[in-house]
This record gives sequence, C-alpha cells and structure tokens, in this order.
Amino acid sequence: MSEIPGPRSRALRARLAARESRNVTFLSDDFPVFWESASRATVVDVDGNTYVDLTAAFGVASAGHANPAVGQAIAQQTRQLMHGMGDVHPSEVRVRLLERLVQLAPSGLERVFLATTGSEAVEAAMKTAMLATGKLQFAAFAGAYHGLSLGALAVSGIERFREPFAGALPGRPLLLGFPHAGAPLDDALAATRAALASRDDIAALFVEPIQARGGCVVPPAGFLHGLREICDDLGILLVVDEIYTGFGRTGEWFACTHEQVTPDLLCAGKAMGGGFPISALLGTARTMDAWPLSDGEALHTSTYLGNPMGCAAALATIDELERLALPARAKRLGEDIATRLDAFRAIDGVVDVRGRGMMWGIELRSSRVAECTVKAALASGVILLQCGVRGEVLSITPPLVIGEQELDSALTTVAGALAKPASMT
Repeated sequence: MSEIPGPRSRALRARLAARESRNVTFLSDDFPVFWESASRATVVDVDGNTYVDLTAAFGVASAGHANPAVGQAIAQQTRQLMHGMGDVHPSEVRVRLLERLVQLAPSGLERVFLATTGSEAVEAAMKTAMLATGKLQFAAFAGAYHGLSLGALAVSGIERFREPFAGALPGRPLLLGFPHAGAPLDDALAATRAALASRDDIAALFVEPIQARGGCVVPPAGFLHGLREICDDLGILLVVDEIYTGFGRTGEWFACTHEQVTPDLLCAGKAMGGGFPISALLGTARTMDAWPLSDGEALHTSTYLGNPMGCAAALATIDELERLALPARAKRLGEDIATRLDAFRAIDGVVDVRGRGMMWGIELRSSRVAECTVKAALASGVILLQCGVRGEVLSITPPLVIGEQELDSALTTVAGALAKPASMT
C-alpha cells in the first residue's frame, strides 16, 4: 500500500486541474485518489491501494461494483444493438424494462418515461404536473436535493445551489420544513397543510422519503402517509423522489412502500442501471395521460431515451437485486448498522446518528470535522462522503452486497477516523 494519495494519483490530479472545468472536482494535497477498478464493495486506485467503499459511488452500485451479470448484459447488448431511435423506432428491450418497472413499483403506477439522469426524471415530473394540473408552481422541502440542472433547481431546497442562477429560475418554490424523526408528527403535518392551503397555484409537492444529500434526514413515521392525505385533500400532486432511496436501499424496493404510499409520480435512478446512466419517471395513468398522444413529434424526449444498453443494464440489475434478495438484506443489515452506530453517539463531535436500511448519516458538529474524518478514513482505506446542507454529515450508503465482516471493519475504521480530527477543530 503506497501513501494516499499515491504518486500516480498526484500526477493525474495535476493533469486534471490543467484541463477540467473549475468547480467540478475538489482537489487538495491529500484528496482525491483516482480510481482504476472496483468490484463488489472494493475499490482499487491507480497506485494499487485498496479501499472499502461505503458510498456505493453515490448510491449507484447497490448490486456491487462491476457486477458480472450486469456487465455481461451490457456486453451482450453492445453486440446486438447499442443505440435505438428514442421516440421513433423503439427496441424490444425497452418494452421489457417498462413492464418490469411497473411490476416492481407501488401498485397504481402504470406509465413510465425513461431518461438518462435523475435531474431529467425530475424535470419530466415537473412538466407532467404542469400538464395534469394546469398550474406552474411547486412546493418542496428545505434541504431537498432533486438535481442541479436548471429546471430541477426550481425545486431545490439547498440555497447554495440555487443562488448563482436565481435570476434565471421561475421564482422560488414554496419551501416547507422537513421534520426530523423526533419531531411531533401532527405539528409537522399541520404546518405543511397550512402552507400548502395558503396557495392556489401549486401543481405538485416534491419530497424525498429520506433526504439524502440534505443530510440523511429521516422524517417521523407516518409523515409520507400524511402528505398523501394532504395532497389528496388540496388537489396537489405528490411527487416522491426515490432516485437515492429506490431499488432496495432502505430495505424495500421503494421507500414509500414502508408507509404503503402510492405517489402520483415517482422518480427513480442511480442504482437502477448498476452503473450505466439511466433513470425513470413512473406515474399513475390518470396523471401521465395528461401528455397528448404523439403526432410524430414528442413534446419531451431525448436522443438517448430508452438506450438499449441502459435498458439491458437495468433489467440485469433488477435481476441481481432479486436473485440476491438485496432489499431484504439491506433491511437486516440496517438493524445491525443501527446498533453499531448507536455507540458512535459517545464519540466527541458526533451530534446525531440516523438512517434506515443501508442509508445512514452521522451528523457532526461542523463541516470541518466531517472533512477531516473523510480524509482520515481515506488514508486508512475507507471511502466516505460528506453530505448535509453545510457538509456536516457523513453519509454511509455501501453496496448492498458488502460483506458483513467487511462492513464491520470499515465502521471500526470510521470510528477511529472520527477521533483523529477532534483536536483539529
């Protein structure tokens, strides 16, 4: 094991800095490392150092990095048909994926729009809501993250992402308070109802079942169910963003089923393709049929809509999640993680621990402590991410296939890393 970052990572860092646009990759003397390969929950960098990945690369690698079945499906598809014609001449594999997604989704979601990124799925949801309701404004929650494309920023709940482009956005969303698990449920729902009832121009309410980038914030039990009732009463569409929580991450295929909630629209992505970029918007027939029948020119499409390789990757990923019973495994391991992380509360600098399934956040007293912990863990062979509105939370979202001893050892490393930056803040 070489020093971290090693000489090849440092050399690549200099080359990247010379050519990549600013404000993309954070670069410092001790961060990042450059990945060369990955398998299951193990990452190898260009200097030959190995790491346990507790991020699943932004929650994407739920079925494991370089899952052989997914790779084989993509390779086979490349030999048969790499690219279709979007909304003109579809492929058979696209039809199979649409049918499979409807089978997996909460009952009542019968229509699917395929896209490439989570932001695209969110923007498709926004357009759908406008057509279905005739209204143009949206409600979302403080701390919400729904993507960074210009349209998706219109429902962003994190001001630092919106502020530089605020002049080009169609006004601010109605931002609501997102309650933590310990907050009184009735009070949170009453405040939400009052705020939504004060407006008559809201097409849809966007919500994450668990706020991901906002700090792994888990609402009180019954919150999502209560939002469903409020939206029904007020004639507002409920859009659930499951881009991070979907495909088994929280112990169910989709997190909204923990409360038996069927939204009007559901956004999915990240883990859906096992590493191949693909996303989807699922909706009820009543809502999605607000789109007119195509007359030969689609109102919303893209060149890569339903890309055959993406569809093949998604089908193979779903097969693997089912074959390995990974949603159930996430639920079981989540109970072990909860017990293990509860002891972290005694560590100096830890403010809170929260999560569900294989999606956890450790809130620290400052973003500086979080940054130092991420770097200390990296130097010890564990990959972590910061999240939270101020970057004050450590995000733990490992591949759902991670070995139990591997996970336990990695969490021991995190505990040790948490102790190191305490004297630096």
